Amino acid sequence: MNPELERLHPYPFEKLNALKGKVTAPADKAHIALSIGEPKHASPHFVSEEMISHLHGLANYPLTKGRQELREAIAGWLENRFQLPPGRLDAERQVLPVTGTREALFAFAQAVVDRGSNPLVMMPNPFYQIYEGAAILAGADPLYLNTTADNGFVPDFDAISEDQWQRCQLVYICSPGNPTGKVLGRDTLKSLIEKSDQYDFIIASDECYSEIYFDEAEPPLGLLQVAAEMGREDYRNCLVFHSLSKRSNLPGLRSGFVAGDAEVMDKFLLYRTYHGCAMPPATQAASIKAWQDEVHVKANRELYRQKFDAVMEILSPVMELERPDAGFYLWAKTPIDDTEFAQGLFAQQNVTVLPGQYLSREHSGINPGAGRVRMALVAELDECIEAARRIRDFVQNL
Repeated sequence: MNPELERLHPYPFEKLNALKGKVTAPADKAHIALSIGEPKHASPHFVSEEMISHLHGLANYPLTKGRQELREAIAGWLENRFQLPPGRLDAERQVLPVTGTREALFAFAQAVVDRGSNPLVMMPNPFYQIYEGAAILAGADPLYLNTTADNGFVPDFDAISEDQWQRCQLVYICSPGNPTGKVLGRDTLKSLIEKSDQYDFIIASDECYSEIYFDEAEPPLGLLQVAAEMGREDYRNCLVFHSLSKRSNLPGLRSGFVAGDAEVMDKFLLYRTYHGCAMPPATQAASIKAWQDEVHVKANRELYRQKFDAVMEILSPVMELERPDAGFYLWAKTPIDDTEFAQGLFAQQNVTVLPGQYLSREHSGINPGAGRVRMALVAELDECIEAARRIRDFVQNL
């Protein structure tokens, strides 16, 4: 067996189930889950119909790199959304469809990390646990970059030592952040790109929450956008990961893409050719339709705005929390230990939230997720309001 498997940590929801298993929820209250970031809004009907109408394509093997039409649709979306120079993103070499970004974020490290050179992979802390598992199984040491209220939930890249930069081969960033909802600013992204020039590491930017934001006039920045503004139209060492799961309420479609540096993408395509993970033809057809439509995405954002407005109004008087820059998570401070809070809330109100310490690792003497819980406002509006009222009652009775 791969000995690195023994270094993997239990997944957050495994810990959560064990925590909840020690108590019993009230039977007279319906369960409300705010723990898992699984969109509950209706999937676009036209996407489902497009998939159904292309099921006859199951008789053919799909290409690992996907249909040209899909790659062109993705390239067009990136250019429009992130104001990239028209026609300069090569759909042939700089765009690769993937079967969900979870798989791609993991596989990417396996393809790009040189395990024979004492590699280091940096990631925000708290984080999406796939980053950590990908680094460990690629033979690298994870370096956790604490993101707290004190540093505005932005990794402090200036605090990294010269030796750590020299060892660094890959930096995972997440913007908007999971769970913090923080959008990395232009100066931070520019500085990181300049560091990658100096030390020759790859930046993997997880931007899967980029289409859930509150101000239509100020969508979150993207890594390729900032690189283009710097005149880096080859996007050297810059790769972005996007998904239809959150943007279009299509988590079951397992459809996303990776885009950026052509030389890195060539190697990643080689890896995936052996990995055997081509997107099914019908999924590709449905994905084309989804990437070409913004009406349903805008309507989706409005639903999240309504939920954040309602939940913030209910909880703000009793909990310390802020509206995130983007995304659908509330990263709320707890008046007691976060695991005790989550367990007590489930036991008394049958509402499930995720303890922040389960999303983090202790580093530099602290666990930056401790004392917070992640609430995913993915359920319907009425259910989110009911959950917020129950949380308010729980806090007031502590």
